[in-house]
Amino acid sequence: MNAPLKPVQGAGDLETAMRVLGRQAREAARALALAAPAQKNRALAAMAKAIRAARSEILAANAEDVAEAKSAGANSAFLDRLTLSSAAVEAMAAGIEVIRKLKDPVGSIMAAWRRPNGMRIERVRVPLGVVGVIYESRPNVTADAGALCLKAGNAVILRGGSESFRSSRAIHAALAAGAVEAGLPAAAIALVPTRDRAAVGLMLSGLDGAIDVLVPRGGKSLVDRVQTESRVPVFAHLEGVCHVYVDRKAKLPMAKAIVLNAKMRRTGVCGAAETLLIDRVGAAKLLKPLIGMLIDAGCEIRGDQSVQAADHRVKPASDADWSTEYLDAIITAGVVDGVDGAIAHIERYGSHHTDAIVTDDKKTAEKFLREVDSAIVLHNASTQFADGGEFGFGAEIGIATGRLHARGPVGVEQLTSFKYRIRGSGQTRP
Repeated sequence: MNAPLKPVQGAGDLETAMRVLGRQAREAARALALAAPAQKNRALAAMAKAIRAARSEILAANAEDVAEAKSAGANSAFLDRLTLSSAAVEAMAAGIEVIRKLKDPVGSIMAAWRRPNGMRIERVRVPLGVVGVIYESRPNVTADAGALCLKAGNAVILRGGSESFRSSRAIHAALAAGAVEAGLPAAAIALVPTRDRAAVGLMLSGLDGAIDVLVPRGGKSLVDRVQTESRVPVFAHLEGVCHVYVDRKAKLPMAKAIVLNAKMRRTGVCGAAETLLIDRVGAAKLLKPLIGMLIDAGCEIRGDQSVQAADHRVKPASDADWSTEYLDAIITAGVVDGVDGAIAHIERYGSHHTDAIVTDDKKTAEKFLREVDSAIVLHNASTQFADGGEFGFGAEIGIATGRLHARGPVGVEQLTSFKYRIRGSGQTRP
């Protein structure tokens, strides 16, 4: 087993500690890549058991984090992301068990073919190597990322937010114990042992090539910094400017249920709707009920002239509002000229994250699903389904909106790459 890191003191000690962390993770990644599915599953079972056994310690650590955040003036959305409950701890353990039951992607054959010369070529899934995860406030990311990376045969280096440091440390201790119980190296799931923000810069440098990919989970400033400064590939989305378009052929009861859930179920998640678009042709029957429902639910609405005319409580929308991720009980609302107007609006102001259409017209729905260039596009369902757990992935390490390698929720399969295996019988190239 790898030796534990010594306490971090100064800048020189931090750099040394992080390089050791990187080397240990690289060694652990080799062991994980060769681990049998049964061994990884034993580790995941032990991790879930350890999380449940450590429930009181995790909640006590989280209570300290929450108290400190409150004293520092954290807003309600931040506290919502930070706070754990007994049910949340159980959900972490249950999520690990779901991941354990997923099919192991490592070694699966993605495609196979035989060449005219008789050689057989296979494209086979392999782990990425070492994944670095930099996240803010959400301590459950510790469990999600650790479990997903292990299942996919990757080592992971976790750098949680300073605000959730105690919570992440308590969760990580349970994960590491589970890995060791199954005979895997403790360094398979590593936690940066300091709140020092310089550790983030060291991870962005790649730790001498130890880190193969980075995943940021947090606010716009964090993600922007990682995408700008990282020397290794990044899976990320910058913002979740998500839209719900209510078409003229939408049924009002369904539209009301979807819009209310998409905006107000949890306003601080990246899949929360930030813009409501309503078809001009259907506005007479749809606009006033939808706007009134949201306002009565405590949502502030910033709208265009048509929306303002429908309810005097609506505030005027600025140009900036249309591309704003509020992560709060605020939504921008406007009337558009049919599905083409909605698609054009989303292309101009959206972030290619998650967008939904509500309609009973299948042809219109298919047009929206085909032409909206977002990682997740839904028909007659809430944008709050933008979540790896809801996709059947058990959990997610993040949501990516880029076009290379991974897009949408990043689960077990997205945490693998591939290699080619070629079997011949003495062939040489002329």
